[in-house]
Amino acid sequence: MSVNALYTDLSGYYDLMCVDIDYLAQSHAIRRLHQIFGNEGKRHLDLACGTGPHVRHFLDAGYTSSGLDINQPMLDIAAQRCPEAHFSLQDMSSFEVDEPLDLITCFLYSIHYSDGLDKLGDCIASAHRALNEGGVFCFNAVDKQRIDNALFVKHTVQQAEDRFTFRSGWHYSGQGERQSLRLSIEKTTAETTKVWYDEHSMVAVSFSELIALLEPTFEVHVFEHDYQTITPWDNVSGNAIFVCVKREGLA
Repeated sequence: MSVNALYTDLSGYYDLMCVDIDYLAQSHAIRRLHQIFGNEGKRHLDLACGTGPHVRHFLDAGYTSSGLDINQPMLDIAAQRCPEAHFSLQDMSSFEVDEPLDLITCFLYSIHYSDGLDKLGDCIASAHRALNEGGVFCFNAVDKQRIDNALFVKHTVQQAEDRFTFRSGWHYSGQGERQSLRLSIEKTTAETTKVWYDEHSMVAVSFSELIALLEPTFEVHVFEHDYQTITPWDNVSGNAIFVCVKREGLA
């Protein structure tokens, strides 16, 4: 068995790694929340859109949907999946849009890819600037104070003669504004197994800190991390969906 550091570009494995994610259910749930809290507009942007599966579902639901990411190979795949959408190579901490938006999403905990609390604040400010009056910013997040370093997610996928096993889990030292997402990919072909490891540095934030960053410019609603039902956050669980409505009168 050979062990290597995982190369930075995950685009070739991204869809396999996320094969167990119900993109349709996630997209539908956020559309329901947008219908409840939003301004009835249909201009949508997906931050850290990856290969574009969420964008595809928003397009199919009648939205004018677009996406941005910092990984061009991911965007190349997204453009093939969603040829009618516009994709741009931008950092979500300092992005710009041509026209005001009605809904901005950031799925799969990608909000944590902000490089520290200052950059997270910049991302929130960029989203606020990009939204129309009454526009909504939706994302999911994990509370650093509720991370269990022993937990990880694992799934296995067969592709032709190759079997892939993907593992991922959060790690937080207990202090500071940095946490990590630890990833591994194991590829087995016949008698040969290769393993790649990677660790993504991400911003660590508690829900109270996150709400404090959002409340000056957004009306904040927090829900349980359940895409099947709309249930207010119980103030206990460490994963949640944030629905942030642009406050009136704030440009």
